[in-house]
Amino acid sequence: MIAIRNVAIIAHVDHGKTTLVDALLKESKTKLHKDTADSLIMDSNELEKERGITIFSKNASLVWNSIKINIIDTPGHADFGGEVERVLKMADGCLLLIDAKEGPMPQTRFVLKKALEMKHKIIVVINKIDKQGIRVNYVLDKTLDLFLELGADDQTADFPIVYTSGKEGKAGLTANLKEMTDIVPVFDMILKHIPAPNGDEDLPLQMLVTSLSSDSHLGRIAIGRIYNGKICQNMEVAQITRNGEIIKNRITSLLTFVGLDRIKIKEASSGDIIAITGIKDPSIGETIADINAPVTLPVLIVEEPTMQITFMVNNSPFSGEGQYSTSRQIQARLIKELETDMALRVEINQQGGWTVSGRGELHLAILIERLRREGYEFQVARPQVIHKVINGETLQPFERVFIEVPQNFSGIIMQKLGIRRGVLQDMKTEDGISFLEFIVSTKGLFGYRSEFITDTKGMGTLNSAFDHYAKDNGYEYERTQGSLVVHESGKTNLYGLTNVQDRGTLFYGPGVDVYKGQIVGENNRSDDLRLNVCKAKHLTNMRSKGDGVSEYFKTPKSLGLEQALEFIAADELVEVTPKNIRLRKVILDEVEERRKRFL
Repeated sequence: MIAIRNVAIIAHVDHGKTTLVDALLKESKTKLHKDTADSLIMDSNELEKERGITIFSKNASLVWNSIKINIIDTPGHADFGGEVERVLKMADGCLLLIDAKEGPMPQTRFVLKKALEMKHKIIVVINKIDKQGIRVNYVLDKTLDLFLELGADDQTADFPIVYTSGKEGKAGLTANLKEMTDIVPVFDMILKHIPAPNGDEDLPLQMLVTSLSSDSHLGRIAIGRIYNGKICQNMEVAQITRNGEIIKNRITSLLTFVGLDRIKIKEASSGDIIAITGIKDPSIGETIADINAPVTLPVLIVEEPTMQITFMVNNSPFSGEGQYSTSRQIQARLIKELETDMALRVEINQQGGWTVSGRGELHLAILIERLRREGYEFQVARPQVIHKVINGETLQPFERVFIEVPQNFSGIIMQKLGIRRGVLQDMKTEDGISFLEFIVSTKGLFGYRSEFITDTKGMGTLNSAFDHYAKDNGYEYERTQGSLVVHESGKTNLYGLTNVQDRGTLFYGPGVDVYKGQIVGENNRSDDLRLNVCKAKHLTNMRSKGDGVSEYFKTPKSLGLEQALEFIAADELVEVTPKNIRLRKVILDEVEERRKRFL
């Protein structure tokens, strides 16, 4: 039986865990593909590369001193908690990466809390010590405070520490970059402090499916950890579903991870992370067990969604830009997503659309963006919070919000969140930077992120994580400004746009096709305004001096998907196609909209 260590790497978004994994793979001389040798290996998804964050967990392995180390790269955002929780199930310990300048951040709290609940051994890695202005003592104090706050016992709070620069591939037991030569101290820490798997290979087989994949040749692949026993190719196994049903299957392929590749093997034993094929319709959380003694493992339980959004077939005048736009195609894709995303829920609603529930705005926005890039076309309504009935009381989700801004912006932050009925929990000021902590209802955060960026001139950071359910505090989000809506279909014209630009903030420049009922800007006033942005200047044979240069057209404001979801009101939709993201009224015709309003 080969010696194994299973390690998850957890950290806040952009604290360098993916870069560190790359350094470990390269130091161990793990064979890499030529197209990934000089890139961030673990960020393989297009969206991950663009945003610089990890969304999907990934597996890699390397061998150091004859010991196989399975490394699992985990999401750093609380909205991907479904990924985090099942990834931690595969590990026996964690590397907790913390930025040497920023210290532990809000999302670190969420993932660390889950790891401590599972009694994992934690090694603290103070990363990015090559940055300017590092604060090692401050970061260590804050990390200890976080451990104690999350209820860590004395032994857990006395955590081992290693200092690293993932970018330069160096590590050491002190924070002196000049004394470091390589990343080897990280391997030494893993072998010394992370326990070996405690399974028994002589017991009947028990494997927990924690993620799924697919291959054009092999078909559906179930990935998970063997807790007990051995598994062989062509072996008959019992698939124990989440509702307890036992299905007989035969393993057609058995694969293990070597570097980033999956390599076929004949046998694997307890403690290893493997991939298998031959299981009929595998599902996350199922147990693969011995056919003669099928014993189920505890089913994975993931926290429930807090936000939902309605998907609909696109019925706008510009529909048809996507490859997949029918009701059947959209539903099939949403149902398929349920196979790999444990935190997602999909229900067919009475209006013929789908109610999709997730862990937060980012979770749902990433799903929408992925479908869009795959060629899907649809419409989505404004996100809604999910209320929960506990002991006969209807409760709503509240979030803990962490804000870091220059001190002179703290007043406007407190004012704006006060209006949204946020409750200030803590406030500190260090070196001209204010650290604010609020409890705000999830509903109270709708539309605030874009306001926050404007109020802080882009110099603040805002992070939030689900905290608890409580009674409704009475706050209802209402947008203070109305929409600028297209009066008639056509192509936007510079003359028409210049004439109406003082009415509000425009989202489009000239030469863009628009349709009647489409939203092209934000009104300065609270009501909606229909206007003609396609109006062209009538030509005459008269010309005055300076004609055509007297007015300046302001640069339009560009809205991304997340900003669009935050912007729309209850009677508006976001039209999502592979080519465009448009905002529109639910009822495009103004007369019909008024008639419906007064019925």
